[in-house]
Amino acid sequence: MSALPGLRPAIAMPPALPGFEQLQRFWEPRSGLWTARLMPGEYYVTRSNEAIMTVLGSCISACVRDPDRGIGGMNHFMLPEESGGGENSWLDPKAGLATRYGSYAMESLLNQLLRTGASRSRLEVKIFGGGKILSSMTDIGERNIAFMLEYARLEGLKVSAQDVGGTQPRKIMYYPSDGKVLVRRLSSVSHNLADRERSYMHSLHGQQDGGEVELFQ
Repeated sequence: MSALPGLRPAIAMPPALPGFEQLQRFWEPRSGLWTARLMPGEYYVTRSNEAIMTVLGSCISACVRDPDRGIGGMNHFMLPEESGGGENSWLDPKAGLATRYGSYAMESLLNQLLRTGASRSRLEVKIFGGGKILSSMTDIGERNIAFMLEYARLEGLKVSAQDVGGTQPRKIMYYPSDGKVLVRRLSSVSHNLADRERSYMHSLHGQQDGGEVELFQ
């Protein structure tokens, strides 16, 4: 992706890892870094000195890195409404992708980090989001937070920082090279964010069985 109009990048855009070439990236003059922009359902992994940003409502983003190898990434996911099976139905191996999207999103991010050279034993995890921003999604944010904390516990991942819950959207800027995360609480829910979350949730509802997901060992 090219720089914003009128802004000349100080450095060339670092090459994206295979599989991430089409993800939107832009030049951020305030940080002096190229920045990947995540939309719901996306994730990004890098070993270059660049940033990752997203805007969260009831969705969750996990920021994960190996500080020794300088490899890190972030995802952006929302669990669909459960179709039955209890509050932990995402653990059911018979469940398809549509009922455990958070697990699928985490496994995709973790597996890519390991393939890029990260070590599981050194992973640093920070989680954000899960706000109650829409009255029509009364428990989505809370369920996302509960899922993420339980997932981390079951997988033996240490959560070193979190900013979750509340009623405000968040803008997240993550810098994998040093692990820094900037969180900006937004004063209002934009129509774009509200529509995007509704559309994303409806798309998850509409998915059929996505097949088995190979869980990370």
